[in-house]
Amino acid sequence: MGLTIGVDIGGTKIAAGVVDEAGTILDTHKVPTPPTPSGIVDAICTAVGAASKGHQVEAVGIGAAGYVDDKRATVLFAPNIDWRHEPLKDKVEQRTGLPVVVENDANAAAWGEYRFGAGQGHDDVICITLGTGLGGGIIIGNKLRRGRYGVAAEFGHIRVVPDGLLCGCGSQGCWEQYASGRALVRYARQRANATPENAKVLLGLGDGTPDGIEGKHVSAAARQGDPVATDSFRELARWAGAGLADLASLFDPSAFIVGGGVSDEGELVLGPIRKSYRRWLIGGQWRPHAQVLAAQLGNKAGLVGAADLARQG
Repeated sequence: MGLTIGVDIGGTKIAAGVVDEAGTILDTHKVPTPPTPSGIVDAICTAVGAASKGHQVEAVGIGAAGYVDDKRATVLFAPNIDWRHEPLKDKVEQRTGLPVVVENDANAAAWGEYRFGAGQGHDDVICITLGTGLGGGIIIGNKLRRGRYGVAAEFGHIRVVPDGLLCGCGSQGCWEQYASGRALVRYARQRANATPENAKVLLGLGDGTPDGIEGKHVSAAARQGDPVATDSFRELARWAGAGLADLASLFDPSAFIVGGGVSDEGELVLGPIRKSYRRWLIGGQWRPHAQVLAAQLGNKAGLVGAADLARQG
C-alpha cells in the first residue's frame, strides 16, 4: 500500500496528513476541533478530504484518545469527547469512501516512534507519553500489543498509591497523578507556596502567585536554575522512573521511549528519570538495563503512526 492519511484529534485542532511508506508527511490539513461529537466526525472527514486532494490515498488511520475496541473500529469510551460506543470507523468510511483504522492515540504515537523514530532497531519497546496525563503503548516482538479487548497500555491509570490522589478516571492514586504535566504544575505550586524565597524566578514568570504557575513557567524557570522548578522536575522524574522499573518487571523491553510535552525538556527530565529507573529496578545490579530514550517525532508521532497502521490494515 502506498500513501495513507493519519488523523490526530487534538483538543483545539484536528490534523490530517498524507504519509508515505517512509513515514514522511507529504501534505497536511488542519481544522478547528468542534465542541460536539457529531461535529468532530464532520471535521475529520473535511480534513481527510482536503489533505487527500492531489494524492492517491488508499486508507485512513485515526488516533483517538480513549478506549478503542479490538476490531479497531469503535471508540468504546473517550474521556474528553462524549463518545460512548461510537462507530467511528463506519461513519468515516461511509463519508470518505476509504478504508479506516481507528487506534488509541497513544498506541498510534508509540507505533510511529517504533517504526520511524527512537524505536528503530528495537524489537521490544515500551512507550510512555508524559503530557497533561500519562499514556503509553506496548510493542513486543515487533507487534503492537493491544490486549484481548483492545484497551491495554493504559499505564496512566495503574494505581501506584493506594487511596492516593483522586484521578479524573474516578479512581485514586493513579500513576498519572504523580508523573504528568499536571503533576509537575502541582509540585511547583506546592513548593512555591511553602518556600517562595526559593521560587523567585518561577513566580516572576507568572502573576507572582503560586496559583498562577503554569507548565511553561516551570520549564523556563528550571532552565534558569530556579530551585523550586528544578526540584519539581526531580519529583516528577522520581515517580516516572519508578514506574518504568515496574514496567520492566512486566515486559522486559530493550528500550523505553519517553514522549509527550514534558519530555521536550530533554536531559533536564530524562537524566533524573534514568537515575530513578536504575534506583528502583529490581535486581538492577545483576540484570541488563533497558535504554531510556527521548522520543524523536514530537507531536507528529500520532499522525505518522496512525497512517502506518492504516497501511498495514
